[in-house]
Amino acid sequence: MWTVGRDMVVVAASSGGVEPLRVLLGELPADLPAALFVVLHVTPDDSGALPGLLDRSGPLKVVPAEDRQPVEHGHVYVARPDHHLLVHDGMTRLSRGPLHNGHRPAADPLFMSAALDAGRRVAAVVLSGALDDGAKGSQAVDHHGGAVAVQDPQEAGFPGMPQAAVAAVANAIVLPVRELAGWIVRQSRTPVIAEEQVDDAGVAVELARFLGDEPTSEVPAGEFAGHSCPECGGPMYEQKSGTASRFVCRLGHAWTGDRMIDAQADAVERALWVTIQRLEDRLRLLDRMRHSAGDRGREIPARRFGEEAERTREALGTIRVLQSRIGRDPILRS
Repeated sequence: MWTVGRDMVVVAASSGGVEPLRVLLGELPADLPAALFVVLHVTPDDSGALPGLLDRSGPLKVVPAEDRQPVEHGHVYVARPDHHLLVHDGMTRLSRGPLHNGHRPAADPLFMSAALDAGRRVAAVVLSGALDDGAKGSQAVDHHGGAVAVQDPQEAGFPGMPQAAVAAVANAIVLPVRELAGWIVRQSRTPVIAEEQVDDAGVAVELARFLGDEPTSEVPAGEFAGHSCPECGGPMYEQKSGTASRFVCRLGHAWTGDRMIDAQADAVERALWVTIQRLEDRLRLLDRMRHSAGDRGREIPARRFGEEAERTREALGTIRVLQSRIGRDPILRS
């Protein structure tokens, strides 16, 4: 059975992605028979100015997404800061559910929700950004019969996200941004064959956490990885797809392999700073006790406090060296 074209277009971007978004929307026609959903990685305290900026870029109406908002063609729905944007039962949904790849909003939850909700009617676009958010979601779109395209990595300011999506979806289309607009138009106006819903229980369970429908104690799909979640400290489960791995904890925090390495480095660095603070506090107390004992003529306690202070000072130096060496190695990103 033939049905409408791909009328649900999901777009993800991160570093270097604002200008490609503006160019893309500037090239789309006012009568586009599709709705667009946009995720850009922003900080929780972001001003939320992106919808207004994009609204001036082209003829389509751009609005910040609202929870349970009916989807209309010719509209662009932009994820709000500190909220995941999802699609469910033909409506936009907002969620402050678990971080994905350290982000909220993130690309993967949007792409996966669209794939479950609309199947073959989804077209996914990945623009400039570092690392690999959007790769898992692109896989889900492809698995459910949708289409995937990415900004040409040679054009992208940060090619990581487009490259990861191409690695995840072998038949993904690679185009410059201006040509991506034409691809979206063609996808929206070319009927697709409607088929029965693809079974994807793992993704359905994962998305249920964002919608508040799934107990957080549910064990994720995959094998126990033996790692702890950098966000909450819970056990992680590894989900393998080809040569790529993804890690999900019981609460739903999810990390690709590359992002997990960075997140672990962040967690270790935070722990080392706490250790440094505790050692500095101990050193100040020992010095104070040493001076106090010396002022009262208690030579033996003063000497012991001094020796302990020296050991603490040496430990503090060692921890500071370790802290300076923990970080994100650019070689691992190549």
